[in-house]
Amino acid sequence: MSASGGTKAIVAALAANLAIAAAKFVAFLFSGSSSMLAESVHSLADSGNQGLLLLGGKKAQRQATPQHPFGYGRERYIYAFLVSIVLFSVGGMFAIYEGYEKIKHPHPIEAWYWPVGVLIFAIIAESFSFRTAIKESNLVRGALSWKEFVRRAKAPELPVVLLEDLGALVGLILALGGVGLALLTGDGVWDGIGTLCIGVLLILIAIVLAAETKSLLLGEAAGLDDVKKIEDAVVDGVTVTRLIHMRTLHLGPEELLVAAKIAVRHDETATEVARAIDAAEERIRAAVPIARVIYLEPDVYSESAAAAGPDPAATPGGNGH
Repeated sequence: MSASGGTKAIVAALAANLAIAAAKFVAFLFSGSSSMLAESVHSLADSGNQGLLLLGGKKAQRQATPQHPFGYGRERYIYAFLVSIVLFSVGGMFAIYEGYEKIKHPHPIEAWYWPVGVLIFAIIAESFSFRTAIKESNLVRGALSWKEFVRRAKAPELPVVLLEDLGALVGLILALGGVGLALLTGDGVWDGIGTLCIGVLLILIAIVLAAETKSLLLGEAAGLDDVKKIEDAVVDGVTVTRLIHMRTLHLGPEELLVAAKIAVRHDETATEVARAIDAAEERIRAAVPIARVIYLEPDVYSESAAAAGPDPAATPGGNGH
């Protein structure tokens, strides 16, 4: 994923959410609507989340150090995980608390034109932000469905912004429904019910984000397309005759570690093997440019070892075939 595409979507969402948060809070002050208060906190939480994503992207650009020899690419995953926690605690739990209080102690909405006008403005602003996120995502998702894109994307920013914007739009519609029913019936309980629905929605989105970013933090392999490209690039049929086994790991969204055991001809000299490894590394980087850390271990292919199958007790990088 292009880092610039993610940054553009984040900045668009941040600008929209700051303007919307201010408008919603003013509407709450004039109307007393709990849906508007919950939505203003939701927009503030989203603004903080976009700030966290920008901070994570900045920190991930630091150079590798002796203490962190593989760099700081995973900072982006850490801050995306923090986003899910903020969305769950600040956004979702606060909205559920406000909804409960409003249902328990309902009161009519005053100055109805404030919340209705602000909600319509917010829907328009969020739609522009969501459109930007969709446009930037379409540049990188290829033939993947939206569900597959959210689940398989190695860069967390676009999926996070997509889900946040989708949740914001649905939440605004829920808030508009709650306010509208409260005005039509004269019963403020509907405003509280709308607020509760917003809280449940935010918690569900936070759980999805947490699950996906947790997987990235644990370490995910390269995508199937990249794995196939690497496998095709390793073997030249001359010195490198076979790929015995390989493991890949994303050190960050745009940095891939490749560790493989390759079969070389048994009569090659050490110099020839070293040259073959260097050539294989060049082919891998040409095929998959994000493969920046490559470790290739030469070996002599054994039919009997291959027939015995992989050793389940072998650790990554061990001697199992």
